[in-house]
Amino acid sequence: MAGVLGGSGGVRAPAAEDRPRARAGGPAGPTGGVGLSRAFAVPLVLGLVVLLPAYVTAQPGTGERDTAFWLQLTLTVYAGGRLAAMVLARGRQLVQGAFWLFVYVAMGVAPLAQAVIGQVPTPVVGPPSDTAWAVALVLVGCLAFDTGALLARHRPAPRWRRPRPQAAVSRRRLWLLVAVAYAGGVVCVVKLGGPAVFFTSRQGVSDSLRASGLTGGSGTSQVGAALVRGFGTVPALLALLVLVRWTATSRPARRSPAVVLALAGLVVLNVIVNNPVSNPRYWFLTVVFSLLFTVFPRSPAVYRAALVTGVVAALLLFPFLDRFRYDSAPAHRVPAGSVLEPLTVKDYDQVGMFANTLTFAESGAGHSGGRQLASDVLFFVPRSVWHGKPLDSGVRVGQWMGMTNTNLSSPLWAELWLDFGPPGMAAGFLVVGYAAARTDRRYVRRTGPEGRPGTLAAVVVPLVAGYSFILLRGPLLQAAGRIGIAALCLALVATVSEDRRKLLP
Repeated sequence: MAGVLGGSGGVRAPAAEDRPRARAGGPAGPTGGVGLSRAFAVPLVLGLVVLLPAYVTAQPGTGERDTAFWLQLTLTVYAGGRLAAMVLARGRQLVQGAFWLFVYVAMGVAPLAQAVIGQVPTPVVGPPSDTAWAVALVLVGCLAFDTGALLARHRPAPRWRRPRPQAAVSRRRLWLLVAVAYAGGVVCVVKLGGPAVFFTSRQGVSDSLRASGLTGGSGTSQVGAALVRGFGTVPALLALLVLVRWTATSRPARRSPAVVLALAGLVVLNVIVNNPVSNPRYWFLTVVFSLLFTVFPRSPAVYRAALVTGVVAALLLFPFLDRFRYDSAPAHRVPAGSVLEPLTVKDYDQVGMFANTLTFAESGAGHSGGRQLASDVLFFVPRSVWHGKPLDSGVRVGQWMGMTNTNLSSPLWAELWLDFGPPGMAAGFLVVGYAAARTDRRYVRRTGPEGRPGTLAAVVVPLVAGYSFILLRGPLLQAAGRIGIAALCLALVATVSEDRRKLLP
């Protein structure tokens, strides 16, 4: 029997991970898997919860040990414990694992290091009390996320269940997606002046976009550039994910010249348009995560290794990739005066920008009552039609701060708080935690032996887990364009047909 998306070729007994297994305190649903031995579990917990925070706090610096510092240390320890729980879980919890990986690194260790050495990547214009309040609100959001996940775990089963249709990949329309990917990639490469531009720097790509007339100076529309980059990168990645999963699990697909040639061309195209030199690091992280979990949807070892390696890479490697943002001028290189200074790059300004958002609202702007979220959802509506359409939150706060570069982060905590205040932020993370847990549970079920052929979950959930880093960092308005393009691509190939002749074999 040929393999399918979410399955594997040949007749085999269910793997240990596929067999439902009950255990006290374990993850919800049929996650199964084998837990780590105590020899690995104890050092992991100690390293994330105790040793790394202690090492950071022991470094010399000019930062004050005030309320914000102790709250930041508490947040780091809590996030470390939750990330360790994700790694030690018997099953795979992709979306929840990505959430806690982001919180531990970007909202925990990095701002703790900034607090210790007294150096921040983006100026914090408000009083120290605003920073303390921001860290406390981050903790509230994390607790609300955990509460939502707990509610999803203990969701009562219905007395009767009607079989739900599962979205799968249409074989015929998959080739339409491949064609869109090639067309979008070629247009993107041509508009930017050829493949060589993608291996210079992000500054070089921006200069090429400006030279092509797709973007201009400050205050001009960026829609043209966003469309070219979006359709040049997203369809190429999605088509690659589907074909990689198909060929990895289906012997007939691996023997098909058309599939192999299409896959080879998509690999080359993605190397050009989705490489780490010309793309934001968070987008490249999305590419890596989605590819990894699409190829290995059932492996607990790969899942655990990805989370642990993610911490190491984010703290040691991620800051140095900032060199690809500009040219090779020494002024743009990561400073090396302290062992913690690489963690003061602008990619780790989330806590500081949340504090600035609190100060911005308290200065008279107040809460927008959902207008920011409406702007994110209706990102495709031009400003010529929607007069007074809000700018993205990072730009609004950056302009108020008087920053020259307003390409600043606006973490999900700040987005929800700016719209709805503390109660709305807590409710938002309650919903996010519930949805993340339900998504993880459904992913395990639909990529197991009982999943239908060609299930989209084997591709969509890894992509969501990878892209969650961008959503959590914000601003949401900047992230919405690629979400819209991905939704169009998925709608193009999705089907609920029961005719297996129309699905990927």
